[in-house]
Amino acid sequence: MPLRRTRSQNCKPLLYELCRNVPEPEKRKGRGRPQLPLSDMIFSSTYKIYSTVSGRRFATDLREAKQRGYLSHLPHYNSVFNYLESETLTPYLTELITLSAAPLKSIESDFAVDSSGFSTGQFMRWLDVKYGTKEDRRQWLKLHLMVGVKTNIVTSVTVSDGYAHDYHYFKGLVNNTAESGFKLKEVSADKAYLGAENMLTTLRHGAIPYIPFKSNSVPNSGDNPKSELWTRMYHFYALHRAEFLEHYHKRSNVETTFHMIKAKFGQRLRSRTLTAQINEALCKVLCHNLCCVIQSVHELGIETNFEAEQRVSA
Repeated sequence: MPLRRTRSQNCKPLLYELCRNVPEPEKRKGRGRPQLPLSDMIFSSTYKIYSTVSGRRFATDLREAKQRGYLSHLPHYNSVFNYLESETLTPYLTELITLSAAPLKSIESDFAVDSSGFSTGQFMRWLDVKYGTKEDRRQWLKLHLMVGVKTNIVTSVTVSDGYAHDYHYFKGLVNNTAESGFKLKEVSADKAYLGAENMLTTLRHGAIPYIPFKSNSVPNSGDNPKSELWTRMYHFYALHRAEFLEHYHKRSNVETTFHMIKAKFGQRLRSRTLTAQINEALCKVLCHNLCCVIQSVHELGIETNFEAEQRVSA
């Protein structure tokens, strides 16, 4: 318990600074209980995931946060669960993840892309065609990340179903990272992301793609930019394997990032509905970024000014 208290004391000021300028959506009209401030609910939802405790035990942390001025209203812990099930929360959490990585723009230039699964408490029925027997199979979601290899900060994130192919998420992750202000020099990814389109996307942002080729890959004889880039990278991989792997092995840092997230905040999503599970996964990533920023403040001497970053992005 003392360790969790120490970590939460460091987290709350940064999380409050991130959330306090979140714009409020238009108030719904009609009867019913008035809406709670969105900034308070994003703070409470993320802090709930950060605490890793049950809703009833988390009520004490909410009261403490209210006393310290981090909340304008004290929500019931059931309200936190209700807001986690709201689709309104998803784009705000995604934007806050990008914003939380902004203080490390001057530190990170080499990045890695990968995905990992998070299990849920839901099961589906499926038929094994070969043996004709029914079995229970746990449902899970896949988290696609782009991370800086020096500090393990997550610069872009997407959540998909557990069976989505990784290849199609590479372009969006790279584009989002570049658009958020990071200067890309290298991007590493495994063979699941191998494709001329992904390579060209990376090159357009001034970075070199380090994606290893498969055993059946061959040079392309076309005269278009994709074919030319594919062939040049293929020859670089084939003729300068040691130099290629020296850059490619930076990709292992994204595996470390997933281990950090799962070890600190759990590898299982406790929520029951799909929207709540997506929001819970995004909250885990936001919590991880806050930990990376806190560590970088002490080790690298960076300064955090999320309010200024919000003004620039707006």
